Amino acid sequence: MKKTVFRCFVAALILAAIPMVNVGAQSRSFETAKMVEIQTTVLRTLANQYVDSVDVASLMETGINAMLESLDPYTVYIPEEDGDDLDMLTTGTYGGVGSVIKKHPTGAVLISEPYEGSPSALAGFKPGDLILGIEGQDVKPLKIDECSSRMRGVPGTELRMRVLKVRTGDTVDVVLQREKIHQSDVPYYGFVNDTTGYIQISGFTVGGSADVKNALLDLKSSGSMKRLVLDLRGNGGGLLSEAINILSFFVPKGTLVLTQRGRDSSSVVETRTETDPVDVELPLSVLVNSGTASASEIISGAIQDLDRGTVAGARTYGKGLVQSIRDMGYGSALKLTTAKYYTPSGRCVQAIDYSHRNADGSVGYVPDSLKREFHTAKGRAVYDGGGITPDITLETHYMSRPLVALVYSDILNDYAIKYCVAHDSVASPADFRLTDEEYDEFVTFASAREFDARTESQVQMEEVLKTAVREGMTEDIEGLEGEIKALLGRVTLDKVSFLRNNKDDIIRILEDEIITKYYFERGGIQSALRHDEQLQEALEKI
Repeated sequence: MKKTVFRCFVAALILAAIPMVNVGAQSRSFETAKMVEIQTTVLRTLANQYVDSVDVASLMETGINAMLESLDPYTVYIPEEDGDDLDMLTTGTYGGVGSVIKKHPTGAVLISEPYEGSPSALAGFKPGDLILGIEGQDVKPLKIDECSSRMRGVPGTELRMRVLKVRTGDTVDVVLQREKIHQSDVPYYGFVNDTTGYIQISGFTVGGSADVKNALLDLKSSGSMKRLVLDLRGNGGGLLSEAINILSFFVPKGTLVLTQRGRDSSSVVETRTETDPVDVELPLSVLVNSGTASASEIISGAIQDLDRGTVAGARTYGKGLVQSIRDMGYGSALKLTTAKYYTPSGRCVQAIDYSHRNADGSVGYVPDSLKREFHTAKGRAVYDGGGITPDITLETHYMSRPLVALVYSDILNDYAIKYCVAHDSVASPADFRLTDEEYDEFVTFASAREFDARTESQVQMEEVLKTAVREGMTEDIEGLEGEIKALLGRVTLDKVSFLRNNKDDIIRILEDEIITKYYFERGGIQSALRHDEQLQEALEKI
């Protein structure tokens, strides 16, 4: 990486030495050349005269990243060493053995979840197994990203590891062959009732539309599917081409589904479907939420504008910006925003205006007063400037503050691993249930761990007390501090009380985590669908 940036530095020095022609008549070109020269001079001065030694490569990369941050969060520099992440982003594929790993308190690497069909799963790795060494290297002094980097590699190459099998207590030397690990864009599909097919789409990587098509054809082959639900909740987007391919399954060939507009009128591109559809009559519903973004909004917006189906859920994220990858040389790349996209009715769903910033550098949402009305194929009113507003609004299940903290603390995952180590098998995803005794065991386990169990009411009451003290109110009003503390005590729960009072919500998530350890991601999703209140409400309303 340092070699790459150094070459860029040298190139900048050479550029600065070349005389500029007619720059006086081209003010923008002159300003650009001037700033390039100033930047080069600053770097040269720092390298030669700063009091301490200077890592010029690091300074250059910091400058590039800072420059791009002033534009929008989607325009980013991708250095050579992050090339694998770029491949994963666009293809959903990498070379490795296929496991979710994390550091264990002992310093070993804990296998949290092998991927279905991966070399790890085929080798018999189970959640809870511990990797002690990689290619003869003790993993204790290594960080988790260093361990992950050593486990990845060119497909077909061998990987040697020393593994402690926690169920048997045996330590074994294992030789695995790395393979292309592909995470499908369709982690689950099936029937949610006798006549309703369901396809969950998690992203849009290379070939992902083929996964969707295969799922669609498989569901249709049953002969019983009368309607289809596409679940795009939490889908943050991906490759535009894959989203267009998916739309082509449901609308006639030649249908306008997207328009892209760049910085000038010559960069307007209209996109129409180019292949014959699979089914243009099947009733279609699309589930969305605030995490539905970018390519997912292209699909949901087109389905809505063309009156091809019903969009249900909560308003989507509002990312109407298109990114392209440009080669920057020496293995690096630039992912930059090149256009805005517009749905068939002509609306842009971009919610934030990054081109106009406040004095403090912040950006604001497009105000309602500037939103414009557009119309679907059948004349229904739809609006731009803030994501896709669903045709049917579905209630979002409330997750309390301590429940979110419990999930993000990894305590549920850790208990699921502990449970998996102690139980060789469990019932199917549709039938598995934790017993009351097992939940009591979890309460004991979780209450001994660190997580923020404060309720939102408690946090707000604590702020009220701090504000009252800061403003001198507790000194001016006799007994006020005691009254606030008394109220604070009434809204404060200890960990055990929280875990017992919220058993219904917690046990659902915990069962899904446990099922995932036995039946992989597919089983975890199937388990979660049992109590998916939004999906059930959607099935009743559409």
